[in-house]
Amino acid sequence: MCSVRGIFLTLCLAPAALSSLHPECEYIFQLEKEERHCLQYIAEQENRSTEGCWPFWDAVTCWPHAVVGETVHRACPAVFSLFRNSTGSVSRNCTTGGWSRPFPPYHVACNVDDDIPETEESYFASVKLIYTIGYSISLVVLAVAVLILLLFRKLRCARNFIHIQLFLTFILKAVAVFIKDATLFSSDDTNHCTLSTFACKASVVFCHYCVMANFFWLLVEAFYLNSLLLSSFYHSRRCLWGFSLLGWGVPVLFIVLWIGSRVYFEDTECWDINEDSPYWWIIKGPIVVSIAVNFMLFMNIIRILIQKLNPRLIQFNNSSQYRRLTKSTLLLIPLFGTHYMFFNFLPDYFNVNLRLCIELCMGSFQGLLVAILYCFLNQEVQKEVHMQWLRWQERSYGVVSPAPKGSQMDTPF
Repeated sequence: MCSVRGIFLTLCLAPAALSSLHPECEYIFQLEKEERHCLQYIAEQENRSTEGCWPFWDAVTCWPHAVVGETVHRACPAVFSLFRNSTGSVSRNCTTGGWSRPFPPYHVACNVDDDIPETEESYFASVKLIYTIGYSISLVVLAVAVLILLLFRKLRCARNFIHIQLFLTFILKAVAVFIKDATLFSSDDTNHCTLSTFACKASVVFCHYCVMANFFWLLVEAFYLNSLLLSSFYHSRRCLWGFSLLGWGVPVLFIVLWIGSRVYFEDTECWDINEDSPYWWIIKGPIVVSIAVNFMLFMNIIRILIQKLNPRLIQFNNSSQYRRLTKSTLLLIPLFGTHYMFFNFLPDYFNVNLRLCIELCMGSFQGLLVAILYCFLNQEVQKEVHMQWLRWQERSYGVVSPAPKGSQMDTPF
């Protein structure tokens, strides 16, 4: 079965929720923290009067010392608010025989089920199924797209080199999800909240690197689109090496720094819990900056396109090219992480279900959409594949087919 922690651990794929603690573990850890405080309070009360009802911990709330006949009221624990809007209170009477049962019961007074972590089980299981299907389909389609761009000689150029790297980051991100799920959820008996093994930490590190590389190659794509529109892109190996350094090398630097900080300062659990950790910004900071820069670059792309599409400023024979480029760019804007600009300014648990749908379910199909837009709907790719198909038919059967027709959609980048 899919645990709450499993779903929220996968939110390492979404920077807006990277620093949030998983609700199931939040529930467990907060209860443990409250229990420690309660036990400390009980120890402090040992030397006081033994009359009345002794303070005790009932696994949910700490009850203080009370005299016989007294009714103690306690507000619903704050931890319940992770799952329901709990604003009620629970009471106990101190009798000569000790504490009475809580009234009303916790699940009634606090509007929660008896087993809180299981209340969202079916929903999280559905989310896990959807994102597993999404990443599986994206992985296959992206692999085919990479093979197409690598096998056909005429498709080997600077822009397709960048597209291939972007495809690879989506492939690696999908693989990271499968590895992480296999590592953390291979057994139902695994305590995911306290798991601390090398394999677990390695899977989390690999996941974070793939996410960072994906966002930085999206940034490279944005730089390339801006350069293309400005007609200032110089097709040289040095430029491609620079792009590779930005897309693959910069994430390595930050990941190494983050690993060092976790090893020496916060070597706890599986390195996936980063609540209130200043070291987490070593990873989250660069991703947030890349999203912001990417957003500004896309705004600049729109500005340039609006200017270039003005008939008074451009020649008639160039308008068709810019109109196609405008259509392609507008189709790609939602795929370049701009929606994360919205979630980055929201509290960690603002509409968690909505985040799961957008960042996991929809995000798992992002690679599929990018492969379709960059490769399969590209007119140049379609023509080259069609020509190869015609040559194969001619060699095999001696049949000469009609010339290929142009695609209805062109992505010149």
